[in-house]
Amino acid sequence: MLLDESFRFFDYWDALEYGLYFIIIGYYALLFFYFLLMRFRTSKKMYWLFFSLLFLCLALGRFFFQVYYFFVPELKGDVSNSELILQLMLYYKLATFFSWLGIACALGILGILLFPPDITESKEEPKKILGRITLTEDLKLLFRLLFIIIPIIIGILVLFLPDAYFMDPDIHEQYNSNVDLVVITFGEWSYPVGRFILNLVLLPIFIAIIPFLFLYLAWKTFGVLRKSYLLNGVGFLIYYAGRLLQGVFEIFGWLHVRAVAPPLLILGALLLLVIANNYEQLK
Repeated sequence: MLLDESFRFFDYWDALEYGLYFIIIGYYALLFFYFLLMRFRTSKKMYWLFFSLLFLCLALGRFFFQVYYFFVPELKGDVSNSELILQLMLYYKLATFFSWLGIACALGILGILLFPPDITESKEEPKKILGRITLTEDLKLLFRLLFIIIPIIIGILVLFLPDAYFMDPDIHEQYNSNVDLVVITFGEWSYPVGRFILNLVLLPIFIAIIPFLFLYLAWKTFGVLRKSYLLNGVGFLIYYAGRLLQGVFEIFGWLHVRAVAPPLLILGALLLLVIANNYEQLK
């Protein structure tokens, strides 16, 4: 049905944005196989496994967002509005779920860097947190697991909570949905509570944590590692800036800028991440 006819709700800027993001998906896939086969396969280090899975999750998340933004709206008129809304919410939830799995992988990388496993029999006293808590191997493992588990739980909640918490108000209005949105209200402004917590509370926190922890590691280290951490931090900062600006430009109605600037920023961020992780294999 969808592929039997040309796109009906597609303009030049949509086509440009659509093409750029599919280029990004291709780079995600390429980086996934590179880090999995060229890095993890030869070193067996979990750092590289998390890095490869990061790009796999980002690729899947962006693919489902492509379906959500560009393909499902083309079903308008061919299926009922209720069925179309179900399709939109399904792909939105899948895209968001894999995006949070990507965040879990990024935090898994940081967990390994901040709390590295002791692979040698060291006679040094274990480090302490805040001068009080002894950083044993079990405690470091716990911190690494917490870094990974929290974003996964968020992703699972998004996947299974009702649509009323996450439906875009524009979709609700455009397709005359009979879903009663669960909203948070500030004066005359209201927004779905799940979408508010996800996009305006949790996501900014994690966006801040990931790049700035890399920058912290760059500040604490020297030489090649400092350059690697610094470029990783800047790369993730630019990547999430691109993700954030996509929504900002949409709010202001700058659709032509939204179609070009965010994907180009993301491509630049990917270039920095590749450069950052080709100095040497982190020890």
